[in-house]
Amino acid sequence: MALPQRQISSATAGLLRASSNATMRSATASATMLSHRYRQISSAAAGLLRAGCGTSRKLLVPDLRPLSTATSTSESVALVEQASAVCACPDPATCTKCSYTAVDQAHALHPYSSMTNPLPTYPVKSASGVHLHLEDGRSLIDGMSSWWAAVHGYAHPTLDAAVQSQLSQMSHVMFGGLTHRPASELVGRLVDLTPEALTKVFLCDSGSVSVEVAMKMAVQYHYTLGDSRRTKFVSLRNGYHGDTFGAMSVCDPVNGMHSMFSGMLAQQIFVDAPAGPTLGDAEHCARMISNALEQRGEEVAAVILEPIVQGAGGMRFYHPRLLHLLREICDRRGILLIFDEIATGFCRTGTMFALEHNANTFRPWYSNMSEHELETSANLNTEDSQSQDGVVPDILCLGKAITGGYMTLGATVTTDRVAEGISGTGGVFMHGPTFMGNPLACATAVASLNLLTSSPWLDNVLATRAVLIESMAPAAELDSVNEVRVLGAIGVCELNEPVADMSAIQAALVSDGIWLRPFGKLLYTMPTFNCPQLTSEHVRKIGEAICRVAAKEGQNKVRI
Repeated sequence: MALPQRQISSATAGLLRASSNATMRSATASATMLSHRYRQISSAAAGLLRAGCGTSRKLLVPDLRPLSTATSTSESVALVEQASAVCACPDPATCTKCSYTAVDQAHALHPYSSMTNPLPTYPVKSASGVHLHLEDGRSLIDGMSSWWAAVHGYAHPTLDAAVQSQLSQMSHVMFGGLTHRPASELVGRLVDLTPEALTKVFLCDSGSVSVEVAMKMAVQYHYTLGDSRRTKFVSLRNGYHGDTFGAMSVCDPVNGMHSMFSGMLAQQIFVDAPAGPTLGDAEHCARMISNALEQRGEEVAAVILEPIVQGAGGMRFYHPRLLHLLREICDRRGILLIFDEIATGFCRTGTMFALEHNANTFRPWYSNMSEHELETSANLNTEDSQSQDGVVPDILCLGKAITGGYMTLGATVTTDRVAEGISGTGGVFMHGPTFMGNPLACATAVASLNLLTSSPWLDNVLATRAVLIESMAPAAELDSVNEVRVLGAIGVCELNEPVADMSAIQAALVSDGIWLRPFGKLLYTMPTFNCPQLTSEHVRKIGEAICRVAAKEGQNKVRI
């Protein structure tokens, strides 16, 4: 049975060839001695792995049965000869056969990608400031903030120091029955930053898990109070709340990315999202939700939505009046209100949390606005953005930017009323992640929040917004573009049709020195708005690259 051809280090290949030559010179050597020699080779390979050669033992020596099990000496010789035919490149770091990128292409599964024919990936060697530095020497301006999380950019000295300091003390301890300073400090900071009524904090693994926790809180709240019928949730179409099962159930079941799982998900109640950003759009949506609750309100535990911005469901903006109306509707019916601020929390939209927006602060810019509307929207100032009269949910979900993009962490924040409802009679809340309250993540989050609140974050958001409007507006003149819109440090160019070739677009952007990750009809950016190295020129280059891609998409459609 021959060994499969696999990548192997140069040193190991040399050992195998030496074994093969020696065996060929002495065909009468015993199978036992060959087996011993093979074990030496395997040991050498394992040593190289431990030294950091970057591939797994499975890849190096996939067939580890002793050569003594071969039926004859000749079969043992054949096994060693086969092993000697693997890669023996002089520079494993750059060899296309045995570098880590080859392993990645063959074995690593990437998010939202084919398992058999994935899109190309671009190897990143390091990151600093606003840049991702590729292995081939190119540097890219990051227009995605690593999926909206790295608001301070990369290798920020304050956050690096927080990680290193905490690592020297402890990286993790269980949170059941124990506590520690980083978690307590983070809980305190979140209580201070969120609305006054939000006083209880459940630390969890990620944004998706924070949604799961929120949904369980809502159901357990009603159950403990004696109403076990309330197990359903009302959610908006075009909404997105994560990829775990509870979270998937409240994502758009038709236009979202989880329709194939609909047969096994809990069936929730969906209402059309606001058609646009106007007051009338918000009021119409509120009426539709009210009508749905008239029919099935006794089944509903909570209404859940992303305040002001629907993220991965389409990067759509809507008026804050909807939040006020939903607060009134939920209060009348004894239903909880959950805000998912995983994408919008921590200043991205121009307020600390999107729930704080009001008619003064909510100034989205749309390419199809009238001249008067455009002028009013474009002139948003700091004083307007500090005038806040927000809506307080019963449960708030946080994630992404909470650690500045350094570590995975989520938080579910709720009120004394919900906590009393769940545990007032002695019950316990039924959730407990293994890595709950991870000290490394909590320490980094504390440093990130302190950095954010001590910086001129609002000025940074408004400056980013102004350049996004200026640099992306020309795309609205293209036939391939339906609309350009900007809110806070979010810029969106919506095409008329989905992008034709994602890999080609990605390659074109990388050639321009820009990192973006378009999806569907959307070319969008969420720059690292609070990064000290971010300049207006960086933001302008992102906006101009989006315009070029949009123009090229139009040309492609014409050729087709």
